[in-house]
Amino acid sequence: MNLASKNLISLFEFIHEKEKGFPYANGELSQLLRGISLATKIINREVRVAGLSNILGSTGYYNVQGEEVKKLDEYANEVMIKSLNLSQSVALMGSEENEEVILSNAEAKYVILFDPLDGSSNIDVNINIGTIFSIFRKVNENCNLEDCLQLGLKQVAAGYVIYGSSTMLVYTTGAGVNGFTLEPSIGEYFLSHPDIKMPEKSNTFSINEGNSWGFEENLKKYLEYIKIDDKATKRPYKARYVGSLVADFHRTLLKGGIFIYPASKKEPNGKLRLLYEANPIAFLAEQAGGLATDGNKRILEKQPKELHERTPLYVGSKQEIELIHKFLNETIVLQ
Repeated sequence: MNLASKNLISLFEFIHEKEKGFPYANGELSQLLRGISLATKIINREVRVAGLSNILGSTGYYNVQGEEVKKLDEYANEVMIKSLNLSQSVALMGSEENEEVILSNAEAKYVILFDPLDGSSNIDVNINIGTIFSIFRKVNENCNLEDCLQLGLKQVAAGYVIYGSSTMLVYTTGAGVNGFTLEPSIGEYFLSHPDIKMPEKSNTFSINEGNSWGFEENLKKYLEYIKIDDKATKRPYKARYVGSLVADFHRTLLKGGIFIYPASKKEPNGKLRLLYEANPIAFLAEQAGGLATDGNKRILEKQPKELHERTPLYVGSKQEIELIHKFLNETIVLQ
């Protein structure tokens, strides 16, 4: 394929062009995004040969959340930390796999929080997995945990990489959402999905209904409602659930609909991590015209209290989130 003839825009050409509009830009955020790009290319290579390189399976250890750590989890975490350290653009980092924050370069002005390999329970069965990241400016000269516990509204950038039939990096700096596809023969991300907009309405839902025994009654009513046949409202809805947040959200971002990981009797505080998953996903959703809440409060307005805090998550098309909120917060008669 002759890439030059296609007039493609690389990730770093795109970032450089955007920086021209910011008079105080010093290249540090660009360097940080370069570190993320490098790490995800290395992770992508290893994901693609995992079955051949003895990197599938469990390490036999459990992370701070009590979840089994896969070998590829551990590898991805090490790669992210090393790459971000080399970038010299991160003061402090937090990983879903590490109990405490990691001090990198105290002179730098950015803080990054990341899930190095989301969807790790799917690693051994070759289903889409990904890397999620969230970037803040530090607020303390002597950076500490407080720098990580900022409102999601304070994010300066967020994004994810999805590893699959094609590998994509999707990110925002608060001025829309853009997607870049990795061209593996030359190892570069190119703009493939400019200015992504989430459809305002869609009849697709994504939730693990195997946990429905523990859902609140109003959520059960909503799930019953969207399965009733009614052509005028495009019901019944279509169910699509992978079990990997990156994969489920990526489809929702491009096609619309709603992704739900609610609180339940089993997980009364929800299961997804506010800092590593919900905040960056919410920032992307809102920048693409969607909404993200915990069923009551806007995700980006939640004040984190702990590094590994969990939250329910309802994210997707604007009209779909508004509809489910009517069920969650009002008495609805099914029809």
